[in-house]
Amino acid sequence: MTNPFAHEHKSESTYLDIAANDHGYEKGLLVCRALTRIPEIEPHLIEIGPGGGAAVEFLADQLQDQPKKPRLTLIEAPGICSQSLARAIDRFHSVGRCALVRGWAHDLAALVPEPVDVISASALLHEVYSYGGAYNGLHSLMRTFPTVLKPYGFFVYRDVYAVDAASLHETTVQFYSTQSWLQFLRLFLPHYLREGTHPYHRHDDEVTVRQDSRIVPAVDLNAHVCAVIRAPIGLFREVQRHYITMRDHIWRSGVLGFTPVLDGQLSGDWIDLRSGHKRVHFGFTDSGWMSATDRENILAVSEPYADHHVIDGDIFDAVTDVALNLFLAATETDESCADIWRSWLEREGRETYAYLTADELLAAFAVNSVEAESDSHSVLMPVMDSDVVVRHRHYYNRFLTKQLPNPLMDAKQMVLFQNIPVADSVALQQALGTVRAHCSKPNLARVHTAIHTRG
Repeated sequence: MTNPFAHEHKSESTYLDIAANDHGYEKGLLVCRALTRIPEIEPHLIEIGPGGGAAVEFLADQLQDQPKKPRLTLIEAPGICSQSLARAIDRFHSVGRCALVRGWAHDLAALVPEPVDVISASALLHEVYSYGGAYNGLHSLMRTFPTVLKPYGFFVYRDVYAVDAASLHETTVQFYSTQSWLQFLRLFLPHYLREGTHPYHRHDDEVTVRQDSRIVPAVDLNAHVCAVIRAPIGLFREVQRHYITMRDHIWRSGVLGFTPVLDGQLSGDWIDLRSGHKRVHFGFTDSGWMSATDRENILAVSEPYADHHVIDGDIFDAVTDVALNLFLAATETDESCADIWRSWLEREGRETYAYLTADELLAAFAVNSVEAESDSHSVLMPVMDSDVVVRHRHYYNRFLTKQLPNPLMDAKQMVLFQNIPVADSVALQQALGTVRAHCSKPNLARVHTAIHTRG
């Protein structure tokens, strides 16, 4: 039984055209690298789940003065519409051809009538995991890619970085003392464990919550008492990532009395990029949630900037955390707060972001792709060291470090997989050398066994 896809909430303009329509550089970076390694003048590209078109727009910019004239096919889920994507498609027509096709990722083979040169996807795998059959859905999709890619074609993957651990089931302990985090755990954790698609069902995946040295149900957490929680590290990764998306969702709603600029040029007003320290641009809203005193307090530590205000990011996080905590406490009594909470929960609350470690991810792609039902046996693996990229989220990491005693790194992981024929021993050896730097010995043995069995 799979969870229903949240069409309505995934199509909201504040989500699709704004919140999810950023980082075009990241989404298109490895696609551009793949194009430099493809000899065709008119390569056929597929992007699964183009969202608001950030990658489409980036590719249009990069290809403006290039001799290649690609054919781009965009595959989007039925019912998902975006005005910014329509504009990006129009812009892409200046450098090549672009078509939008409606369908689901698991039907990729039926949607693509002939092998293509490049397939690109951002945040696809956690969507497939959450709504399309968990690990079975993931592995099935991995076995599909080689059948729709040309030999030596590329699959570009980008999604949330998991964790540096041998397994997401590895047990660890986290401490929570901030009231907003404790409120969030009380509301979110029981829902996610009950309603979400997640792998934490084994007997040793049990979540143990302690307050005042006593075990308590998560739903009964006291937001005024420090909690010590023992659980799989992957579950903490889910809590941490969902807290960030929830916080940004509530900020965007304006219910707290302010709306920070989270996208576009002003969102990157860095004081120190490497440390994640930046200035936050924001405007006030007419929400009744902010008292006159709180408004005056924020005005006292911010500066006017054009038609809005700007404030040090660390100060902004501190002064607005109080408002967020009050909002979370009111979700069970105030209908307007409950509506905003439910809209986020419907869109994000059942999704699993961290489904495989880097070690498991590379091994899973190799093993499942080599088992694809295809006349020409091939395997998906990164060939060069630069084909595996991790980009840190410095701002979020700074925020998490100030909120949690032992936060998990927040980052995006990008991999450029090449569809290598198993008969090409030279390319295989080069790819295995690249994978060796990221995989454990047991997973390397799995990859070797799978390749040699098919070969």
